[in-house]
Amino acid sequence: MTAQFFIDSNVLLYAGSQHPDDQTKRKIALDLLRKPGLGFSAQVMQEYFSVAYTKARLGISLEVAMENLEWLARRTTLPITPNLVVMATRTAARYQISYWDAAIISAAKVLGCHTLYSEDLNSGQEYDGVRVVNPFA
Repeated sequence: MTAQFFIDSNVLLYAGSQHPDDQTKRKIALDLLRKPGLGFSAQVMQEYFSVAYTKARLGISLEVAMENLEWLARRTTLPITPNLVVMATRTAARYQISYWDAAIISAAKVLGCHTLYSEDLNSGQEYDGVRVVNPFA
């Protein structure tokens, strides 16, 4: 299982957001999701659902959130494994970042992704061969 580009949950959330303030980011996110070679992780699926389901501001219904999870489940999606957890803890310690950010980076690395699309990390920084790009900057 490999991919070129890893997508963080914030991209998915903007893609589904119905809020008027998010429409520029929504278009960018939807364009990214049309790219070939995308990869995700089970953590991204969990984060997406948790926020989509609880943030009324986004206007994402439960039914749409569940449909989106089913779409993600049919894509290249890395499961959470004990080895991934250990790798993430090492990445967190090495770069002095949160475990959750390190788990995203580690999942991207395991999938062979060279680019991680996220607005949550330092855009332009490289972590273990994975370069972060903020598509909304």
